Amino acid sequence: MISVISYGAAQGVTGSCHLLKIGSIRILVDCGLFQGEGAMEKNYEPFAFDVSKVNYLILTHAHLDHIGRVAKLVKDGFNGTIIATKPTKEVAKIMLLDGAKILKEEYKTLKKKARRHGDEESVLEPLYTEDDVRNVFSKNWHTLEYFKEFKLKQHIVVSLANAGHILGSAFVMIDAQVEDKYKRIVFSGDLGSPHRLIIDGPDKLEGANTLYVESTYGDRIHKPLQESIEEFKEAVRKTLKRDGNVLIPSFALERTQEILWLLHEMHDTGVLPKCRVFLDSPLAIKATELYNKYPLHLSDELEWHHGSGKDPFSFSWLETTDSTDQSMAINSVKERCIIIAGSGMCSGGRIMHHLKHRLWNPKNSLIFVGYQVAGTLGRSIVDKAKFVKIYSEEIIVKAEVFTINGFSAHADQSELLEWISGAKDIEKICLIHGEFDKMEVFAKAIKEKLDYDAVIVEPNVSVDL
Repeated sequence: MISVISYGAAQGVTGSCHLLKIGSIRILVDCGLFQGEGAMEKNYEPFAFDVSKVNYLILTHAHLDHIGRVAKLVKDGFNGTIIATKPTKEVAKIMLLDGAKILKEEYKTLKKKARRHGDEESVLEPLYTEDDVRNVFSKNWHTLEYFKEFKLKQHIVVSLANAGHILGSAFVMIDAQVEDKYKRIVFSGDLGSPHRLIIDGPDKLEGANTLYVESTYGDRIHKPLQESIEEFKEAVRKTLKRDGNVLIPSFALERTQEILWLLHEMHDTGVLPKCRVFLDSPLAIKATELYNKYPLHLSDELEWHHGSGKDPFSFSWLETTDSTDQSMAINSVKERCIIIAGSGMCSGGRIMHHLKHRLWNPKNSLIFVGYQVAGTLGRSIVDKAKFVKIYSEEIIVKAEVFTINGFSAHADQSELLEWISGAKDIEKICLIHGEFDKMEVFAKAIKEKLDYDAVIVEPNVSVDL
């Protein structure tokens, strides 16, 4: 008997968590953080399954919506084997340690405020601590190269392939024999476009009996990448020429490195107006170091660049600001600068301070280069809010706002359909990791273009395979 229950990223975009049962074996694919409206309550809820009975945890990649509750999982009793690519393991460590630090600081702030009102007991302890994270990496890990097989049991084999999403990302192939029948269950993780800036596109899907596929952009076609690159360059040039500042809320993984590579190219070809460029994110600085550590995971162009002894993510105008004092000093730069800072959805991090100081000024620009989940500050700005609240202060939105979706690390509808079409022997397609209305559009497209009936997975409901 094989079944799957999705405890996250079912009719939603975050909190990826799927429990696969093959006989007595329990395999958890991802254990991510919920983000957006109502996320805190969901993240603190007890897991709806017996954590101690999970034998394996497979991580598709190291974005927090896929790994953000792993420390809680371990703290709550998981003692099995964790499977991932080597880059995913390394990136997960810096991501989770950074998350623990943020949670600790948020806890201190909330505790201080609650103390003034005599309500300290209402403040929840951090979801996990740095010690909890270190405990995760003291567990049994098995790192896999792409297409290398790992036998879980005599009748269950796991392998990973490149998902083309971020450094080390993978889609998961699980081959199982149950009652003399062979089944392949595939979890797409997050799939990238075949046309990426700094890493190779996803590997082909050659076969799947059951396919769990993400549908973040299952309702649309992205702008051509080159068009988005030109739109980005023009937004930067336009802002700097009027002596404004460019704010780029950027995810520390992949998107930041893509932006650095573009600015590197603009600088080297002379099309970037004279300015100061700040990478104001300790996490992104560490992540960029890991991208340089794994050049074989980069695109051919960047691999060649790296092999020539050049850093594709650096140039002479770039300044990295690791410390808080260095970050605060950026406030004194009044014009002609580019600030890249997290978080990518403006849900915290150093970008919040820069928004507070610069969002009100019409000379400045705010460039969104990533998806903004409903309920986040970034989504409010994209939806044309006239005022936003930042640190209890109402700030008017007068900076020019650009939303450039072509950089998406997620495949669009046509790319998802193309990837699915490569598989043989598909019996069931289950849609996950998307907003419900987008899933409906994608399910219709799958039926019309590929003649498969796709199931929109319901949260916490068992699906028999």
